[in-house]
Amino acid sequence: MGDKELFHSRPIVGAPAPQSKPSMHLLDGQQRMTALWRSLTGDYEGLDLLISFKPTLDNDADEEAEPDEDVDAPQIEAVKRWDRKGVMQPVWANDPVEMLQRGLIPVTILCPGSLGEERLNAWKGAVEIGGALSFDVITRIVTLRQRVAKYDVPFLSLSAKTGRDTALDVFIKMNTSASPLKDFDIVVAQLESATGDSLHDMVEELVGSIPAARDYGRIEDTILSVAALLMGKPPLKKTYLETEFGSLFPSVWNRLQHGFKHGLTFLRSEAIYNEQCLPSDVAVYLICALWADVPEHAFDSGGNARTLIRKALWRACYTNRYGKTSATRAYADYRVLRDMIAGNVAQHCELFDETFYPLPPKEELLIAGWPGRKDRLPRAILATGLRRGGLDFADGASINPDNFHSREYHHLYPVGILGGDRADERVNRALNCALITWTTNRKVGALTPSTYINARAKAASLGEGVVRQRLESHLIPYGALIADDYEACLAARAERIEADMIALCDGATPA
Repeated sequence: MGDKELFHSRPIVGAPAPQSKPSMHLLDGQQRMTALWRSLTGDYEGLDLLISFKPTLDNDADEEAEPDEDVDAPQIEAVKRWDRKGVMQPVWANDPVEMLQRGLIPVTILCPGSLGEERLNAWKGAVEIGGALSFDVITRIVTLRQRVAKYDVPFLSLSAKTGRDTALDVFIKMNTSASPLKDFDIVVAQLESATGDSLHDMVEELVGSIPAARDYGRIEDTILSVAALLMGKPPLKKTYLETEFGSLFPSVWNRLQHGFKHGLTFLRSEAIYNEQCLPSDVAVYLICALWADVPEHAFDSGGNARTLIRKALWRACYTNRYGKTSATRAYADYRVLRDMIAGNVAQHCELFDETFYPLPPKEELLIAGWPGRKDRLPRAILATGLRRGGLDFADGASINPDNFHSREYHHLYPVGILGGDRADERVNRALNCALITWTTNRKVGALTPSTYINARAKAASLGEGVVRQRLESHLIPYGALIADDYEACLAARAERIEADMIALCDGATPA
């Protein structure tokens, strides 16, 4: 960058501190390069990244492009880790032999250089002792290591004499000038060409009759996904590019409207009120598609459909079924669930397979992060608590779609009381969170739970029992909270969340 540094240097997280002035700056792609570095060096705390050697099914191919059969492109799986009495869980992830038997190897052995070689040799030694090493596995690992080491990262370079203003102008134009055609725009053109109908007008008609449709993310994308499922196709770009997709669109429009109306009503009844508390994007289009073929007044069959759809919804939220290749997996599950709703119960739905997609254990619930972030498990925990009413601690009002945005994420045990800061992962746990009104949140402040709960009990005209009820409506154990024992309180709440999770994921309404 010449004699004078034009920008403030900040090394990639986890990388060694620079010993001299940097020779170049990364203006764009920082998150991608940081993720690549931390993955290869094993720098993520509480998370192991593994390469899956398990064969992928055709319907698990890349969602945005056709798979290249000549390229070895294994899937990456993320495994959360936690400590239990000095032993990291899950236990199988500590054993390279058992890991390989599951078709998994650690990403870190692909790291270029001496660090990766040391980890590879240690891994090979452990696997050889266990008798699990094979020539095919070693050959594949060597090939992948060579690919990582020799991979050319494309970049745009600027002369060292380039001024600061010019560099920033290039950065802005790189990120704003390109306006690729969206999938929805393609379908608009297809539909108008084939039928003369305006998809924009159809969307406005849908939103006019179902205003909640805009509360769950980009409505245009959701509509395309639901329409694809109703046509019997996976919700992928290649589906939308098919010339027949636009012409078939009107044939599923009435079912789609019916599905949106009843599907979004169902999501709200399950305390998933909008995009801010949505654990999984798949939940919206899968649930709307399933409701599309449930008759308006279905009586007993409607009750059976509701139970099955509830089971599908909460398993979509609590398991990692839709972590990767979500569209093709949702398509596969939709076809089976649709037939089960129609009365064909002799079906196997992979979403319900406990072996491959188990519910998270209590230990994983305990370490789930802050639900204000877009993260599946924390938001599933939040919604599970809100499903029992989510009464405000002070005014006692039940949470609903209309007052959701007047609520704030509240630390049951405030940051100041726990002695951490707002970036402390120990403080920012889903089980340490409740949604309460901003006025109540201001009154609570940095007080111990026993102090602010006792204040609410004194202020409540009906006494302690009312405040207890309000806390229980969030699945917050009253006694454990006011004991001012953070770890014990989270453990007690985890048990309650776990019990409701199990019931919901079985299609039942928790008692």
